[in-house]
Amino acid sequence: MAIKKSDLYSSLWSSCDELRGGMDASQYKDYVLVLLFIKYISDKYAGVPFAPITIPAGASFADMVALKGSKDIGDQINKKILAPLAAANKLSDMPDFNDANKLGSGKEMVDRLDNLIGIFENPALDFSKNRAEGDDILGDAYEYLMRHFATESGKSKGQFYTPAEVSRVIAQIIGIRQAKTTTATTVYDPTCGSGSLLLKVADEAPTPVTLNGQEKDAATAGLARMNMILHNNPTAVIEQGNTLVDPKFKDGGALKTFDYVVANPPFSDKRWSTGLDPHKDDYERFRSFGVPPARQGDYAYLLHIVRSLKSTGKGACILPHGVLFRGNAEADIRRNLVRKGYIKGIIGLPANLFYGTGIPACIVVVDKEDSQARKGLFMIDASQGFMKDGPKNRLRAQDIHKIVDVFNRQLEIDR
Repeated sequence: MAIKKSDLYSSLWSSCDELRGGMDASQYKDYVLVLLFIKYISDKYAGVPFAPITIPAGASFADMVALKGSKDIGDQINKKILAPLAAANKLSDMPDFNDANKLGSGKEMVDRLDNLIGIFENPALDFSKNRAEGDDILGDAYEYLMRHFATESGKSKGQFYTPAEVSRVIAQIIGIRQAKTTTATTVYDPTCGSGSLLLKVADEAPTPVTLNGQEKDAATAGLARMNMILHNNPTAVIEQGNTLVDPKFKDGGALKTFDYVVANPPFSDKRWSTGLDPHKDDYERFRSFGVPPARQGDYAYLLHIVRSLKSTGKGACILPHGVLFRGNAEADIRRNLVRKGYIKGIIGLPANLFYGTGIPACIVVVDKEDSQARKGLFMIDASQGFMKDGPKNRLRAQDIHKIVDVFNRQLEIDR
């Protein structure tokens, strides 16, 4: 019998309650999602020859269950489960299951971890077939949890998740669905968070493509690597580090270039230039267009994207509305980008869509391929199409369809 996804999600969310009180949502998400990951790969790949994931002997979910009740359960999980799994699959930055500051000490830690593991022992959570009612149950569950964690984490922690609806719009306007893709087709996200935007683009491609991402936060980069595995993209390359200061994807001394680049960078990053002299940028991101202001990093990320695109490359970047009208250095960069013909269009989004901020944002669509012939750029005001969803706004299916249809067909609609 197919499980109802609502039942699955509520049981997973209840697992978060086991960890409430001790830590912020942005911290306890790591424990819950790692457990979900271990349960999934154990159901799916334990004992399977040539599986994309290696599960060392003694490091499966069943072995974790066997540790329940142990006085040193946290230490045992770290040593017997997480360390071998991480080493075998090049995973890093696993959460510490023996952290007394977050999980309590003594009996409190034992009870908390016992209860958390017990929730994942539910027979309904059998991922060996990973299908429920014809859907990707694991992918949907992961997305559900990420959205809830982002909502719970408050203003500063929303960066690890781009709302799925916005990711879907981006995936459908960069043209990958109509392209003749192969495994040689490359997609890159320089600020990939948990990887949800990269995965949405991969879903739109007609064939499997090569995914690449970089994420500054170590724990979030670890989540992104797991997310790739959970969504059948085990060969995706996720690097950890500061993209602007220390880009990991290079071709000799220059930045590596890609067919598609998408990003949801931190809005108006005030510390973007820390550790970097933008006037002596080794990667020549700012030479042709201008140096962004020291305390406004939006154009720094956009120019990194422009530099990371092949001469036929296409991309899209989520930025705050201020990039459309702020003056001084940003006005010069904006003018230079438009005159170069790199900006295909701008899509203005509703306010309060994103978890880290309530300000309205826009999608800047970049297309190098037709830049020589481009005489203008196409602008959409999509700020009025949304539904209220608790404290946030969300794009409905009809809003996504209208944005994508109007943009891709370049339709003229008054107001």
